[in-house]
Amino acid sequence: METLGESAALALALLRSGDAALWSTVARSLAVSGSATALACALGIPLGAWLAVARFVGRGAVVTVLNALLAVPSVVVGLGVVLLLSRSGPLGFLGWLFSFQAMVLAQTLLVLPVVVGLTRQAVEQAERQHGEQLRALGAGTGWRALLLAWDERHALAMVALVAFGRAIAEVGAVMVVGGNIEGYTRVMTTAIALETSKGDLPLAIALGLVLLSVVLALHAAAALLQRWRQRDAGAGALGEAHG
Repeated sequence: METLGESAALALALLRSGDAALWSTVARSLAVSGSATALACALGIPLGAWLAVARFVGRGAVVTVLNALLAVPSVVVGLGVVLLLSRSGPLGFLGWLFSFQAMVLAQTLLVLPVVVGLTRQAVEQAERQHGEQLRALGAGTGWRALLLAWDERHALAMVALVAFGRAIAEVGAVMVVGGNIEGYTRVMTTAIALETSKGDLPLAIALGLVLLSVVLALHAAAALLQRWRQRDAGAGALGEAHG
């Protein structure tokens, strides 16, 4: 087994050489998590915005269940997807088990509660500030949800970044539903776990460095969005003062 220094040097060499297996794994990870995040946002942002402004019997229970879903372990989500996609399951006819689609479905279900919950919080805060004014103008629940979500678009972009970060960093669900098949369903997190157990530290370190780079890029993008949000809020306050 190589020393830590030798492993790190070999990892950097893999990154510089454009190793096909390494970069195909990276591309697959980005594709799976990107697709899952897009689906979760397409479903979760409208639902979260509506839940923020709607008032109905049992809303508190729905919010409680939603908050509880945030703590569901990823392996449990993976198990649920396996039961859905198995031959005897309700979606077995799709033949998605141990496929790209199964991993996207698992990560979508994993991050959907994150998107809904964070969207609800952002839009609910905006509702407390501007909801009365919109109701006075005759805006119904749907229109208020839409207008307030647009007003909080920077916050919702950060929600998407958080969801993507949660998706790309998880290992349990994609391991269970994808099977970690080399060249087919292997992603960065499952490859790191496998290569570390095999003692192939250079490849594990190289993938770890790429994953860390992605996480750092997400944090940089979130900081940039926060700065834009503060700038727009300051511009709006200045305009109101002049008005």
